[in-house]
Amino acid sequence: MFDSLRSLERLLLAIALTFSLVACASGSAGLNAFQSSDGRYGFFYPTGWTRVAVNGGPEVVFHDLINSDETLSLVVSKVGENNIELESLGTPEQIGQRLISDVIAPEGTGRDVALVEAKERHFSGHDFYDLEYSVKLPDRNRHELATVVLDRGYLYTFAASTNENRWPKVEDLFKKVISSFEFLI
Repeated sequence: MFDSLRSLERLLLAIALTFSLVACASGSAGLNAFQSSDGRYGFFYPTGWTRVAVNGGPEVVFHDLINSDETLSLVVSKVGENNIELESLGTPEQIGQRLISDVIAPEGTGRDVALVEAKERHFSGHDFYDLEYSVKLPDRNRHELATVVLDRGYLYTFAASTNENRWPKVEDLFKKVISSFEFLI
């Protein structure tokens, strides 16, 4: 009887280890889940990052504790009617250029920004515009990924940014984070 209990324990331990290894190898390894207080949306953010409050700024901001210039932010803006479609605001390239001129590098900021890529993605009943930028500041270069989506009359702009030198190390992680944004209700 004790031998069969030990065999059962070993089998259960092997199954538990298998599930642990599969979970570690999954697409969300190294990521934590965030959900808005109203349960409306959620996304993943990198482990080791912390949420910070910004008065009068984005609705949500996270930054890396070690590389403090790496940030993740969500800006929510009212755009009008509930039934407006993202395409009515423009193509991915047009929206990407509008974000450059209105938000990332308005005239007089001294920033030189290039839209590296702009594409459309469909996920969970929503159209997303995924945007990639190269940002030249007077003292350093940065890289930014963003996704833009409309829902119920609000425009959500979810962005991750890092120093250009770190970009090759965090590119895959940032792509997972940006594409993780979704509406839950």
